[in-house]
Order: sequence, then C-alpha cells, then structure tokens
Amino acid sequence: MSIFSKIISGEIPAYKVAETNEFLAFLDINPLAEGHVLVIPKKEVDYIFDLDDETYMGLQMFAKIVAKGIKNAIPCKKVGVAVIGLEVPHAHIHLIPMNKVDDLNFSRPKLNPTKEELAATAQKIIGALREVTH
Repeated sequence: MSIFSKIISGEIPAYKVAETNEFLAFLDINPLAEGHVLVIPKKEVDYIFDLDDETYMGLQMFAKIVAKGIKNAIPCKKVGVAVIGLEVPHAHIHLIPMNKVDDLNFSRPKLNPTKEELAATAQKIIGALREVTH
C-alpha cells in the first residue's frame, strides 16, 4: 500500500484541499513553493499512463479545477504541472505555483513549512476553490 493510499484511508494525516469519490488533492509537505499540491486518483496505480482512460481524463479535469483554486489563492503567474512518478508508486500530478521556469526545478531545496503554515495555505486554497466551483 502506497503512502498516498494511507492518506486516502486516513491512516496518515494530510492537508486536503479538494476531494471527490475518485480523486484527492492535498498539500505537498515538502513543497517547492507555497501552494504546491499533489493530485491523485484514489485508485492505486503506479504509472499515470497505466490509468484507464476514464480515470486519466477525470484526474486531468480534477487537476484543472484545483489549479484554478491555487492560482486564485497564491500569488503567481501560472500554476505549473509536473508528473515525475519516481518517488511514490501511485500516479500523481504536482501542481506548483510558479513565476519563473526554475520554480519547477525538483533538484532545488524544498521548503519546510510549519504545520500552521500548511494549514493556513490549505485554507486559502479551499476558500479559493469554493469561489471557483460555485
């Protein structure tokens, strides 16, 4: 069972920003930038391109909605998208607020926000998502 499946089941806590029956979005606890969110299918599949077409398309649409919330909550030029998939054997999309290309450089040192900072960021994104989806 992947760490993401443990987050889905509630075994491991996470700063969730959006959830449906099929998908979950939560903050990366070691982000490249404030508002760095991971978007995952609840179905545990290692490689994103092994997802069935319906799940893959649904994940992309869910990520699009979450990205709009991030963009409205966190000052940035755009929300960058990255799929790496080497660190956790569970398909996921990174959504990262960015102002320059280097903001998506995963070899950069990660931020180390406090629990309070993560909770505040999650609330900003949740609030922005309410505006985007209503």
